[in-house]
Amino acid sequence: MEHSSHADVPVPKAYGPYSHSIVAGDFVFLAGQTGRDTVSGKIIDGDVAAQTARSLEIIRDILREHSLTLSDVVRTTVYLARMDDFDAMNSVYGATFQAPYPVRSTVEVRMPFGALVGIEATAFRRRR
Repeated sequence: MEHSSHADVPVPKAYGPYSHSIVAGDFVFLAGQTGRDTVSGKIIDGDVAAQTARSLEIIRDILREHSLTLSDVVRTTVYLARMDDFDAMNSVYGATFQAPYPVRSTVEVRMPFGALVGIEATAFRRRR
């Protein structure tokens, strides 16, 4: 397995002892990403749509380090602080990914640091 340092990628530092991503064979597993500011590491101001967009930007940037794009994502899990925010999250999510969409689970959970949404992803490294 290879771990990525993300030293050259504009992503917020990990909150604790975990990696933003790990490569295992042809798969890249990304930790859940909340809508955090790169410099301060704090959750950005804004509603669930803004935080969803930021979470997906961070995922895109981590994938870029692996020479991947959002089109390489095969599975996501979306964590919402309130399931009432599903439509707003889904609107941003649907505008970001293209068909065929990744498989997805969406669950309501208590989010850390006041985040409204968190998204984890798994990408497949196709043989090129």
